Amino acid sequence: MMKKIIIPLVIVVLLLLGGIAWLYTSLNKQKEENKEMVQLADLDKKEMENEYQQFANQYGEMKTQINNDSIIAQLTQEQERTQKLLQELRNTKSTDAREIARLKRELATVRAVLRSYVIQIDSLNRANEHLTAENTRIKGQYDQATQQIAGLNSEKAGLAEKVAIAAQLDATGINLSAMSKRGKATKKIKKAKALQVSFSIAKNVTAASGMKTVYVCINTPTGALLSGGGSFNYENRTIPCTMKRTVEYNGNETPVTLFYNIGQALEGGTYRVSIFADGNMIGSHSFTLE
Repeated sequence: MMKKIIIPLVIVVLLLLGGIAWLYTSLNKQKEENKEMVQLADLDKKEMENEYQQFANQYGEMKTQINNDSIIAQLTQEQERTQKLLQELRNTKSTDAREIARLKRELATVRAVLRSYVIQIDSLNRANEHLTAENTRIKGQYDQATQQIAGLNSEKAGLAEKVAIAAQLDATGINLSAMSKRGKATKKIKKAKALQVSFSIAKNVTAASGMKTVYVCINTPTGALLSGGGSFNYENRTIPCTMKRTVEYNGNETPVTLFYNIGQALEGGTYRVSIFADGNMIGSHSFTLE
């Protein structure tokens, strides 16, 4: 009788011990997984801090390379904003997913603003030969930082991002011509009555078809924008443009031509044409006019 009672008790004890062992193993496994997730979150946050710090440093470098008080003030404002976001990131726990996501979006905006200033300062420095070497150094630093950031983010890029990039439009064969009052091309900018910009929107079967509004910005050799075309949104900012035109795009190569009537005296030198559509810069090129 005693044996019949002991055997079930032993079985029950063994089952309980097995359950406890299984529960202990599961808890340890979950603990390790949580630890790995925290480590990945810490690494992602550290990479973001490095990017913010690099951009803040670059704003400081850029301010030492120009003598334009207005642009220096703008750079100072953007640098202070970048440093403020960096401090917010440092004060944020890596496990705060919502705040980390917000600061990652802000980081993309900082990157885009910095890129626009690099382009603008590059145009200004073309008119000052003695600043060319310094501008090259700054641009080289920016390219190096961009490559480093691209390397950190490449493994995190998903299929959706790749599809979005593939669907972006591309402007090819960009050309800028000075036109005389008779509508003929002239090499003398002082004799020109209009500027003609022509290009083609390249074939792209992954891009959405429909009506596309194309915005063109023309910067003079001094960096000033030829205005008159209104404005448009680009990377969370409102940017003025020289002219715009709406065309129908069906995925095939589409030629586009725009004319700008000159209403002011223009000097010879290097003019930069930048083209935007669907919220992206789809092409740019520099031209020298006599």
